[in-house]
Amino acid sequence: MFTLSLCSHPGCTHPAISFISKEGEITDAPYFCIKHIPNLEEYTQTVFNYIKTHKKIVGLNASGLNFNNVDLTDKRFYGCNFQHCTFSNIQSEFFRARMSIFDFSIFADCNLLQSNLQFSSFAGATFSHILFTGSDLVHNNFCGITSYQSSFDDSDLYNSRFIQAKLIDTSIRNCNIKKTMFYDIQEQNVSWKLSNTREAVFGHLEGGVQNEGIFSL
Repeated sequence: MFTLSLCSHPGCTHPAISFISKEGEITDAPYFCIKHIPNLEEYTQTVFNYIKTHKKIVGLNASGLNFNNVDLTDKRFYGCNFQHCTFSNIQSEFFRARMSIFDFSIFADCNLLQSNLQFSSFAGATFSHILFTGSDLVHNNFCGITSYQSSFDDSDLYNSRFIQAKLIDTSIRNCNIKKTMFYDIQEQNVSWKLSNTREAVFGHLEGGVQNEGIFSL
């Protein structure tokens, strides 16, 4: 997993992002948060180069960075932190992540086809015009997400959580949603066609007690 350490700037209590050495390796050396980093543009390019030259990325903390037009095809991320990041115009296939955090990140105009994302968290994230078609998205936290004009079609969402998610013009067609929780979701023009809705969990959480409702197509 990524290292949790505080920013080296005096008085700052924000978490530091990963330091990448001149040799191109992630180290535990003290560093700055995204706000106090001396040269953000140079650091961002260093991170991009690291991702470009490594197929397997372990323990990267890039919280707050903007990823635009970055190719994540066949990249594998393990125990990484991408909280509050922005991902835009990403055109990738077979993107893989395990035990990584994307909480409160923004995804816009991305094709993440046939991704394999497991045991990861996207809590509070925003998805706008995103294609996850044909992906394995099991055991993930999608609680509180907002999804606009996005597609999860033909994907495996087994045992994931969409509690209090806001789904607008979103397609969840032909998906495995067995044991997937959709408590207190807000939906508008959502298609569930051919998905196994009877094996998913819909309803309301009242006082912490599950009050399952009846879902009708």
